[in-house]
Amino acid sequence: MTKISDLREPLAGDRQDGISDYCRDLFSCFARSDQRRWGEVYLRGLLHAPGRRTPANISEKVLGRRVVQPIQQFVNQSTWEYDNVRRYLAERASTLKAPEAWAFDEVVFPKNGTRSAGVGRQFVGSAGRVMNCQLGLATSMVHGGHGLPVNWHLILPRHWDDDHELRSRAHVPSHERHRPRWSYVLESLDEILEWDVPDAPVLANWSYEPQVEPLLLGLEERGFGYVVEVGPTTLLPVGGAPRRPAARRIPAVEVVQGMRGWSERAVLARPDGPEGQTRHSQFMIGALGAMQPGMRSATRHLVVEWPFGRPQPRSYWMTNLPADRLADTVALAELRHQVGRSHEKLHEDYGLSDFEGRSFRGWHHHVTLASAALGFHRLQELEEQYAQQAQ
Repeated sequence: MTKISDLREPLAGDRQDGISDYCRDLFSCFARSDQRRWGEVYLRGLLHAPGRRTPANISEKVLGRRVVQPIQQFVNQSTWEYDNVRRYLAERASTLKAPEAWAFDEVVFPKNGTRSAGVGRQFVGSAGRVMNCQLGLATSMVHGGHGLPVNWHLILPRHWDDDHELRSRAHVPSHERHRPRWSYVLESLDEILEWDVPDAPVLANWSYEPQVEPLLLGLEERGFGYVVEVGPTTLLPVGGAPRRPAARRIPAVEVVQGMRGWSERAVLARPDGPEGQTRHSQFMIGALGAMQPGMRSATRHLVVEWPFGRPQPRSYWMTNLPADRLADTVALAELRHQVGRSHEKLHEDYGLSDFEGRSFRGWHHHVTLASAALGFHRLQELEEQYAQQAQ
């Protein structure tokens, strides 16, 4: 049996690279020393292993030989709590810089088989088609246009509820069931509210969901400001307070057509395309009606990007942020698109999609460690910025 004490001497440059210090703090919550050491092996592999971050490649890069079984056991079966690692990552980042926003994004894990936890043929809103995949919800802290995922949920397809063989093979907890996506967002926020991190506006893309009201109600009840992108066919509550019979649900495109006045109009510049070109477009904001009594803001607003000469808006957002700060609201909406590039980086540079296991716990362990690998570099950047500001 391979022992963790058999680790060879660190790779060239590792003594001063800060990874061991980072892992010591990150994994201090682990009950056993062998978990802490295998955690460092795995994280070093996610940072440095060439090609796919498989247990074989990770061990060859970090240990100098192929050691698969202990790494698989650490990721798939070990009992360490991923919630504690996520909390440390979020709290450490927020002490260096308060987040500008909390961004919620669908993250796709394409799969060929049918046995991995949560896999199935399901509609992927961000891709606009049905795929055989796992779908994750990433909750990211946003700093300076960069996202750091600090919380994750695996979205279960409906057929996983009653397939006992699938659930047993993947060790899916009994309480995990298919549910609306808005409930995953609210659950994630409830978990984050237990952490020592600041509040920040919520950003989400709801343009492929038919209803947005359950999400907005949940955010308002928790006291969060939000900028939520919706689609032209998303049903919006208008004509009365939420949950009241007088409130009607009308597609966003029809709401715009019936809007009698806009509170603010502005021509603003925003990035367009991968090369960072800038386009100028017209943005407008109009009130939709009062929210429930006692909420942080008294009014929901619809923001649209409506380029000159087009018969309909290009983009739509729901927000409860002040109407007289339209430019700030549009800037927040743009942040969510920038966060998407961080998820691409997780796939490309930190092995997010390279997990080979099938278990529910293993998936959560792997995505948490991939986030921690990205977090190593993000925290270095934030520490440098913090030091510069302190001078």
